[in-house]
Amino acid sequence: MSQHPEHQYLQLLQLLIDKGDQRIDRTGVGTRAVFGHQMRFDLAEGFPVFTTKQVYWKTAFKEMLWMLSGGDNIRELLQQNVGIWTDWPLKKYRNESGTDISQADFEAKILADDAFAAKWGDLGPVYGAQWRRWKAADGTEIDQVQQVIDDLKDNPTSRRIIWDGWNVAELDNMALPPCHKHYQFYVNQNKNTLSGAMVQRSADAFLGLAWNIANLALVTHLLARQCGYAPGEIVWFGMDVHLYLNHIEQAKEQLQREPLPFATLEIDDAITSLFDYRIEHLDLPGYQSHGAIAASVAV
Repeated sequence: MSQHPEHQYLQLLQLLIDKGDQRIDRTGVGTRAVFGHQMRFDLAEGFPVFTTKQVYWKTAFKEMLWMLSGGDNIRELLQQNVGIWTDWPLKKYRNESGTDISQADFEAKILADDAFAAKWGDLGPVYGAQWRRWKAADGTEIDQVQQVIDDLKDNPTSRRIIWDGWNVAELDNMALPPCHKHYQFYVNQNKNTLSGAMVQRSADAFLGLAWNIANLALVTHLLARQCGYAPGEIVWFGMDVHLYLNHIEQAKEQLQREPLPFATLEIDDAITSLFDYRIEHLDLPGYQSHGAIAASVAV
């Protein structure tokens, strides 16, 4: 009997606990880290939303769809009841205004006030801006995602089917430089399948990585559907992969659990453009997991 694909992730958590290099990080919390790690998931074996703790996959998918839309303001997420990007602009607002506004009040002002949202909800040229509106030297903007779609349809053997978020000239203007920074896609012409790979410079192994894997699988599925392929594999490359010191006990709890069968992604066939998908067009019927495990985000 073959091993459940999720064991790759559990083995990574164990590696970090046992052999991770302990160091103080940017946040001051401290981590145990390894440099360079790979995981592969065959999408024919199910959709890799992890099961050993509950993953809020709808929230993760909303984030990926927001990035694909070119979004760069938290208002677009808050309108979908997604607050995962609020910490960074909230911290900036508190520092610059000298107030101790609550997150709920800050988010309410973002939703209610157009001018306030434009100024304080803006994240700078983060993921979506780079993917859809990379600024060229001549002032034009490059839609990298559309270029990938065009290549998948017209030039599927290209070794340049790529979009990237690591725009060195604009890093200082971003609320957070891209963690999942490089995406590349590969068409197997014998099988007519599309595989996707992602390079992640910084990976929060306990809180963020399950979302990153799910979103890589999602975008690979959606591109495959729109470009006429079956989904193949996803390959994840982690560079600085770390477990925060205040997540170690939670990781140990997760390691006591056995994975459950992966669910199957359902996609609305009526959608004819990658950029028209909304959360209501996606479903994971039958997703089952162990319970959630709470842990705080290091900002």
